Amino acid sequence: MPTLREAADTAVVQCLGIETDETVVVVTDDERQPIGEALYEAARDVTDDATILRYPPGDQHGAEPPAPAAAALRDADAFLAPTTTSISHTRARSRASDAGVRGATLPGITEAVFTTGLDADYATIRRHCADVLAQVRDADEVRVTTETGTDITFESGDREWRQDTGMVHDDGDFSNLPAGEVFVSPETADGTYVVDGTMMPHGLLDDGRELRFEVADGSVTEISDDDIRAEVEAAADEVGDAAYNLAELGIGTNVAVTDLVGSVLLDEKAAGTVHIAIGDDAGIGGDTDAPLHLDGIIREPTVYADGEVVRLPEP
Repeated sequence: MPTLREAADTAVVQCLGIETDETVVVVTDDERQPIGEALYEAARDVTDDATILRYPPGDQHGAEPPAPAAAALRDADAFLAPTTTSISHTRARSRASDAGVRGATLPGITEAVFTTGLDADYATIRRHCADVLAQVRDADEVRVTTETGTDITFESGDREWRQDTGMVHDDGDFSNLPAGEVFVSPETADGTYVVDGTMMPHGLLDDGRELRFEVADGSVTEISDDDIRAEVEAAADEVGDAAYNLAELGIGTNVAVTDLVGSVLLDEKAAGTVHIAIGDDAGIGGDTDAPLHLDGIIREPTVYADGEVVRLPEP
């Protein structure tokens, strides 16, 4: 198992390819300070122009970071953001990417997930992403089924499938770390999905526990779990029906993740799994702004692209 510093070196050198003349900012919070400090030290060993900025944890995933943090993201050449609550789907992050800043967020990262997830061959992950992307990118319709009752169909329409390879070397590139997924923000979706892996606020679900969601015309219409329903309803009080948006279909491609551990950040990348999200998709190719993005991981799916079974990587 690598140390924090060794994992940070992988992120800085292999994943982001930081160079000696670049400006790098590490944006972190009080609960992720050790990881933030490790990333800062790794960046500082490469470039003299490295900065670390720390703030109190956000209230929920998708909440905007403080204005100084948003400005720091936008004004750097590259950024790394290990935070308790996700800033992946925030305007601050998307504006930085639109401005040509490359970077990676590490939402909800723990020291164990950091050292495990960065102990991977990202060249191999990139090859698996390319293989899955080639199978789904031109499909009019993608369907996901499971023996637990998932049967849901997605249409991407004019929206592009994307890949998160962990290799963030070009201007505007963005990734989650740990990485490894192919994903889309669909224009619409219909059907049922049953989460039997990991989903916040519960973490890793006990064996046999299942969370059921009904979807019609791209919106979640029924949620079986009281806690998740309450979280979505609270967001709906703020933004209305946007909170119920079916935001994402993702396919995990990280073959180094062999077991689900209860971290959405890591588990959604597990090879051979699918994750489906509710809420915000403006940062991943959609047009819905919402103050939440709730991913649910589904084990052992069968994925069809225009009726053809998609070959999924295996851990």
